[in-house]
Amino acid sequence: MTKEKYEGYQYVEGGVCAAKGFVANGLNCGINPDKTKNDLGMVYSETLCTAAAVYTQNKVKGAPIIVTKEHLSRSGNTAKAVIVNSKNANTCNANGEEVAEAVSKLTAEALGIQTEEVIVASTGVIGQPLSVEPFAEHMQALADGLSRDGHTEAAVAIMTTDTVKKEVAVEFQIGDKVCRLGGMAKGSGMIHPNMATTLNFVTTDVAISAEMLQKALSDIVKITYNCLSVDGDTSTNDMVSVMANGEAGNPVIAGEDADYQIFRQALYIVMEHMTKMLAADGEGASKFLECSCDGAADQETAIAVAKSVIRSPLVKCAMYGEDANCGRIFCAIGYAEAAFDINKVEVELSSSRGKVKVYQDGASIPAAEEQATEILKENDIYIHIHLNQGDAKAKAWGCDLTYDYVKINGDYRS
Repeated sequence: MTKEKYEGYQYVEGGVCAAKGFVANGLNCGINPDKTKNDLGMVYSETLCTAAAVYTQNKVKGAPIIVTKEHLSRSGNTAKAVIVNSKNANTCNANGEEVAEAVSKLTAEALGIQTEEVIVASTGVIGQPLSVEPFAEHMQALADGLSRDGHTEAAVAIMTTDTVKKEVAVEFQIGDKVCRLGGMAKGSGMIHPNMATTLNFVTTDVAISAEMLQKALSDIVKITYNCLSVDGDTSTNDMVSVMANGEAGNPVIAGEDADYQIFRQALYIVMEHMTKMLAADGEGASKFLECSCDGAADQETAIAVAKSVIRSPLVKCAMYGEDANCGRIFCAIGYAEAAFDINKVEVELSSSRGKVKVYQDGASIPAAEEQATEILKENDIYIHIHLNQGDAKAKAWGCDLTYDYVKINGDYRS
């Protein structure tokens, strides 16, 4: 999986600390008994930020989501800090909201800010009691250790079954101002988004109104995180938040003008790449899958078709087995919840080993199977669907389904 290049945007290091004015830190506070693994992370901006967020639509919601929604409502969609723990989701706990509010208050006291200026999040096992004590004992040390270099410690702190940390940032210009936008994400399993997915935190030094920040986030979630599926399970704690502190010094973006489009594209680049990193690190995954669909009558149709293929267990298993049983792809296209003429559809497979058409005019191309089998030997597999019925397009991302997925989730709590 490679980073796509976009004119006018340069990838930079720093994750959530790439933008001016942001610092971060992470440490082990004792929620995770393995003292070598961080389980508590913090991101902070001394300058008040406009803030936006999207959340899971699972009816069972983690207490931190409920508390964060309330905080952003009370603060007028502004924030200064994120506090997040791993190993325990603080979900389905009778005192969950009380704990999340207490953790937020501890964060605020350590930073000298208001409680409603804290975005709080948790990830880990559902239905396990969570004590405030570990937070109380380590919060000040966490705050005292904040630095521009602390993004890595924070990114590691939110990992659960993730095998790699997930960070990305870009630099770009709005007028004569150099701007940055970066993020960190976690997620490996229980990923099949409905509004948002996993835990994802984005920061930027662009000056933008809360209304336009929320619009950009909500729009881009639909074509990035919502087009990701690892295992078909929508988590209870999914959250994506963005904080913008305005320290780049650009005129405040308050409408859908040219500056907004530049910002929106930066947000798309970061969120798309984090989505791809999440897909590539799916639990037990050995292959990264990308399904593109073009030639659709509208974007909703393109999304429906691409997601139908990427979430198919049979397609995922075929990819793992490097089995060019492309009938599984055709089947998944056919049951997509969208209207189109299947007899106009073409399908191609590609990887670094080449590209081959495997389906055209409603029929498979048997002669392509040998080349398709060779293509599937690579780790990054691309499925291209051409509906030939319009101009809309979309992509979806996922991974193969392996024996290790069952092993990981068979003893997840241990």
